[in-house]
Amino acid sequence: MASLSLSLRPGDARDAGAVEAVMAAAFDPQWGEAWTRSQLLGVMALPGIQLILAEMGEEPAGFALVRSVMDEAELLLLGVVPDYRRSGVASALVERVMHDCAAAGVVTLHLEVRANNPAVHFYTRHGFAKCGERRNYYKGADGRHYDAHTYQRAIG
Repeated sequence: MASLSLSLRPGDARDAGAVEAVMAAAFDPQWGEAWTRSQLLGVMALPGIQLILAEMGEEPAGFALVRSVMDEAELLLLGVVPDYRRSGVASALVERVMHDCAAAGVVTLHLEVRANNPAVHFYTRHGFAKCGERRNYYKGADGRHYDAHTYQRAIG
């Protein structure tokens, strides 16, 4: 089998099915973090939204969804299919987001993540620093509440 190479491309509402497939594979239902199609399409219709798709060959491997307003942006969602984790897909997506944000004049990139999400380590390795906390923000399928942590990093 030939090795597949990673490609990144801009996406739009026509890619909602690919994003849904990645979310279904990547986001544990325990946390209810996957968005519905209507949520996804509603957000994608807003100004300042950018979708970046990561593909291995023709297969969706991951995505990043970002919203920019003036000189700030928020990484709304980042998902990678489990088979492609630890292969550089998420790092490539974050690097592309930062590059595109810098080109658009964004100076600060924000994100929010559940406190017990292992992705916290990934984001700190990529220069994000914790800047806030929302107590008991998320509710797991087990009924327990979990804090949300907000992170930011300078662009450029």
